[in-house]
Amino acid sequence: MFAKLPQTLTAPFGLLTDEAKLAFRSRPQGISKLYTTRHIAETDSYWDQYFALFDTPSDVFSLISTHDIRRALLDSPENVATLIRVVTSRLFNLVSDHTFPSAPPASMASYATSFMKTSSTERNATKEVLNSLRVLQRVLPVVFEVEGESNAFELEVLWKKVEVDDEIVPTAPEQVPQFVIEDDDDGSENGHGSNPQSRTPQPKRTKTLPSLGEKLFTCVNDLLFCCGFSLPTKIQVDHYKINYVIWEKGIGSTTDPGPNHAYDSNKTEVLRLLLVLLSRQIYIPPAALFTHPSFYTLHVVRKTPRRDVLTLLCSLLNTVINSATTNNMTIASVAGKVPYNHLVFKGEDSRTALVGMCLQVLCVLLDFQSGPARDIVSDSGDAATSSFPTTQTNAFRHFLAKLHRTQDFAFILSGIITILEQQLAISNNLLPGSRKSVPYVPETIVLFWKIIELNKKFRAYLLDSDKAVDVLAYLLCYSLEIKDKPQQHGLCRALSYIIQTLSAESAFGNKLLSPINIQIPTKWVSQGASHGTAGDFMITSIYSIIATTSGSLNSIYPALIIALANAAPYFKNLSVVASNRLLQLFTSFSNPLFLLSDESHPRLLFFMLEVFNSVIFHHLSDNPNLLYAVITAQKTFEELGTFTLARGLREIQRVQRIKEEQASKVERDRKDGPQQERASVESAHQEKLRLLKNESDPAFTIALDIESTSFSGRDLEAGLGGHEQTETRPLTSSPSENNPTTSTGTITAASEKARGKMKARRSMSSDTINGDRMAAAGVGRNGFLPTQEWVTSWQQGLPLDTVMLVISELLPKIQNLQAGRQKANSAGAITDFLQSVTLTDVLPPAPALYPRRFVWSDASIVWLTSLIWGGVYVHGMSPLGIWNFTNVRLFFVKHTQPQQRQITDTMSSVVGGLFSPTRQRPERSSNQ
Repeated sequence: MFAKLPQTLTAPFGLLTDEAKLAFRSRPQGISKLYTTRHIAETDSYWDQYFALFDTPSDVFSLISTHDIRRALLDSPENVATLIRVVTSRLFNLVSDHTFPSAPPASMASYATSFMKTSSTERNATKEVLNSLRVLQRVLPVVFEVEGESNAFELEVLWKKVEVDDEIVPTAPEQVPQFVIEDDDDGSENGHGSNPQSRTPQPKRTKTLPSLGEKLFTCVNDLLFCCGFSLPTKIQVDHYKINYVIWEKGIGSTTDPGPNHAYDSNKTEVLRLLLVLLSRQIYIPPAALFTHPSFYTLHVVRKTPRRDVLTLLCSLLNTVINSATTNNMTIASVAGKVPYNHLVFKGEDSRTALVGMCLQVLCVLLDFQSGPARDIVSDSGDAATSSFPTTQTNAFRHFLAKLHRTQDFAFILSGIITILEQQLAISNNLLPGSRKSVPYVPETIVLFWKIIELNKKFRAYLLDSDKAVDVLAYLLCYSLEIKDKPQQHGLCRALSYIIQTLSAESAFGNKLLSPINIQIPTKWVSQGASHGTAGDFMITSIYSIIATTSGSLNSIYPALIIALANAAPYFKNLSVVASNRLLQLFTSFSNPLFLLSDESHPRLLFFMLEVFNSVIFHHLSDNPNLLYAVITAQKTFEELGTFTLARGLREIQRVQRIKEEQASKVERDRKDGPQQERASVESAHQEKLRLLKNESDPAFTIALDIESTSFSGRDLEAGLGGHEQTETRPLTSSPSENNPTTSTGTITAASEKARGKMKARRSMSSDTINGDRMAAAGVGRNGFLPTQEWVTSWQQGLPLDTVMLVISELLPKIQNLQAGRQKANSAGAITDFLQSVTLTDVLPPAPALYPRRFVWSDASIVWLTSLIWGGVYVHGMSPLGIWNFTNVRLFFVKHTQPQQRQITDTMSSVVGGLFSPTRQRPERSSNQ
């Protein structure tokens, strides 16, 4: 009798639930029955445990593994089909049942009693709905991974339609929409803008019922707007609990029901299932992304009624934007502000999870362009407006492009800037790592990109506002923050395309004289990102991104340099540092090792020359610092005009020999003894300075080790006359080496002995050509072999004439000015002269401005889709692992072992060793 007493006391409090969950994994009536017993009937009581056993999403994902579902698909596929049908049928019935949703707890006492185990006769409809959602989230990814979109099992279970006898079913009264977005399209097709009367079924003999997948999407939409489940009960109209109203105030709504933890959590669960349904796309290889579109995403973007699209779109947007300005005082929000709290307490609060899920769904829906969802191509010649979405292609893209109210634009821009500002404040914190980064910054950046891409009115509003400079600064700062993280290089590429998109607008150029108002972290200022005007900051930041990444981000170099070329016609009063950075970029790109290593590298040189030409044509006298820097680089421009493959290879070999000699000397000094260590270090430093002065070090190609320098007055004077002081080898032979001449320059007749020497020299020249070919094969990357024909093809097209003309006109005048003045005041005189110079009578007319806009291609669309879904996949890995161990085909998944960071190590590095554990600490990487 007393043996059952512990069970009697603990059972009402649900303390035995863990035993039932463990039994689900081990007993024959648990998960193993799904793949060991064939043809389980839909009425079997076995299915009931899938609705009542689990309490959290983690329960479902830990007790049902992908291996279980995959094995069931192989051994008992009919059971998986039955599971999907039973779960969806229960879900549909519960949503329409009067017991759903269950009454939420109204007090702490009732909240505590909700953890107690209820009797078997009581049903928790809300719990059953949530478990239905969770089971589908677990099962569907394994179903999706089966090869191809023509998966027979998937089509049979989820997309098969049946005909039945028609019946007239009463429908709920049509709701009046909260707002209207102007729509040029009729939108009468595919459910968008359809007549409310058309929803009333007409009597027919038979009718085709929607497929299970279609009904599932309808149910998901209803759950997102269900009073008592995801919306407050106070807005329920009569007995109709489904009310399509926008969740929060903002776009299209002025009412705010207030935050609710339970509603936010339920919305997240529903959105997670929606995201799982949309994730069918990641199981399609990139090559088939356009030809084999996902049925699920096509249905959402093309078949969802207009009212539902508008309500869902605005609800998602408002939730995201309001997250930046929310003043909710919850335990999670307060605890999140405690330094290093995120290292102690894992996970995130319900609000953060909901915002992140809203952003992921938004990015996926706004990005989708596959099959019939591709934007319509117009006959316009403008690349920026040559395609546009419609309600028949992608209704979410279409209606986002139709937003037009100024208050909506201000609302969106303010929210996005606040999110970026929060992230920058975390990066600029005095206690490193004390606050957790905003988890959804990448999705916020992608959303911002989609808005400025689709809505040209918003883009114009942004560039006309005083926030344009702040947005540019935040984007560049975030690029500087993530540039050293390989897993974030895809986002760096997206940021470079966004900056290129903005730079193509004339309104953007007009903002470049505005000062930078945000606080730039000191660590980036030390890397070269200087304060000043927006133009100065743009140049120095782009230089820092290129100079400190050692070529690992070369895929984004073109977009960043094109952005500089687009903005160059508007550069005014560039600082000495910014001017110097432009010349350092040009020198790096003109280095032979860089030029000859890849077929695409010469175009970077072309774009840099365009930068100089644009400044010369439009604001010559307004940029004396840049003009002087160009003149001092006379030798580099001249050598570029006569560049050949042979010369470039000889220069590469020369620098390589110097580096080998330097390395050998250091090794000898090291072996000689520690007494010479100091001398060797000083010698190496002097050699480095000499190589940088020669501007020929391959490391200078990417400016990895270059020190921050600036022109002072003394540097200006020494720089102009310093070219002949630089010790350099002649890169080409003198004319007398190839053609004997007299003092008057005429060719003399060669003697027999001389002809013999010339024949020998030609033989040596042939050997040299063969050697050049071998050297060229070692210079090119990824199998690229530079040839003289290739060098000639781009070298002759370089726009050098304008720069060389300016140098030829101004260099003699500056040299005369220097010769007649003392060093103390010559710098100021040169600056005054360059500020007053005009070359309108010498230069040709300024060409028309043709900014290079970012143009979408099939490859770029596939890349961004992969980037978005890659981020979704990573977010889903913790804590649930939604898509883990499934055969993803859209992108490659590489699992690495994360390095665990010790809390005591972090605290020790901050407070100076207050915590001093006796055990040995593990090594940490510098970018942790």
